[in-house]
Amino acid sequence: MRLRDTGYSAEEIKEMVSKYMIETYERFGFIAERGDGMYLYDEKDIPYLDFYAGVAVNSSGNCNKAVVKAVQEQAAQLMQTFNYPYTIPQALLARKICTTIGMDKIFYQNTGTEANEAMIKMARKYGIEKYGPSRYHIVTAAHSFHGRTFGSMSATGQPDNACQQGFGPMEKGFSYAKFNDLQSFRDACTEDTIAIMIEPVQGEGGVYPATKEFMTGLRRFCDEKGILLILDEVQSGWGRTGAVMSYMNYGIKPDIVSMAKALGGGMPIGAICATEEVAKAFTAGSHGSTFGGHPVCCAAALAEIDELMRRDLPRNARKVGEYFMEKLRAEVPYVKEVRGQGLFVGVEFQGSVDAHEVKHQCFEKRLLITSIGSSVIRMVPPLIVTKAQCDQAVKIIKEAVEACHVKKAETEAA
Repeated sequence: MRLRDTGYSAEEIKEMVSKYMIETYERFGFIAERGDGMYLYDEKDIPYLDFYAGVAVNSSGNCNKAVVKAVQEQAAQLMQTFNYPYTIPQALLARKICTTIGMDKIFYQNTGTEANEAMIKMARKYGIEKYGPSRYHIVTAAHSFHGRTFGSMSATGQPDNACQQGFGPMEKGFSYAKFNDLQSFRDACTEDTIAIMIEPVQGEGGVYPATKEFMTGLRRFCDEKGILLILDEVQSGWGRTGAVMSYMNYGIKPDIVSMAKALGGGMPIGAICATEEVAKAFTAGSHGSTFGGHPVCCAAALAEIDELMRRDLPRNARKVGEYFMEKLRAEVPYVKEVRGQGLFVGVEFQGSVDAHEVKHQCFEKRLLITSIGSSVIRMVPPLIVTKAQCDQAVKIIKEAVEACHVKKAETEAA
């Protein structure tokens, strides 16, 4: 829908949002009217270089033509039905995902937090049924983020984060260990622990990739103790980190893995995949979803995966991501550290630069990024990004950082 077709002005649209919507988002000051590849366009048709990709969603580009076509064709045939009849997109997508990532079974959800809820439920049910009623404890990582529903929120290792504040006590059965510290996880596990749940790359925690020693050590430890290794790949999955799934970078395989975001190419879909044995925990009536496996979303996901694999976008993420991080290290001032895996990139600044202000300065220069707290900016561009577009982003970030540094110095001097 274009603004010119509505009869309203941009200010009137913004006023509607303010009047009728419960606002929990910090808005940028433009209306996103259309997307195309690496760009979003506002109501004046001004392009913004998109290094946010709908929060790591639009991996094959904004409004990828193959994904759009799949959505249009499926919506015209069957838009939605309940999960008792078979549907062709569900079946084809299930085979595509399981064979591509080497897992046995899949269960569809709608979002990342729902996928993580399903993963937690499956692990607990597996543990209780196999070992007894107390075997439901799960260890997650400090500074992790797993979602905003109660189970995934309770699994999140950020007790001071706004996502947990004001909602009362979190669900019991979770404890937290230090990320990338194998001994800390060993110490946190008890005889009642059924699973260790981590993100291969901590996103909201500041963009910290797991080390290979840590990941392979967790897999060995879980095998020794009869504990499930369950991975939250809602943000890191489907090419983002330079492999189809991030766990492939480490040469391991999880017992359950969650996914969402990039899976749908812009349409809402989440899922968990599990081994044959662990998947048996879900039986008739134990879990369900009205919209999980939605035909249109499954058709979109099929097209998105085809685009990712046909164009070898995981390889592009690895190659261009390395280039991007080196450019950031070499050219952006006041940087404490650049971290990432593939095109999952974070820049931590020294105390003289406010990351939140950098984000807004970049927006003024028509580059879309986000910030984590006051010290880290995060970039998760579409995986089609080129080195030239990375050069453009680095130039804008450098200018934004310099402007923020000058502004802070002037404020302190005053």
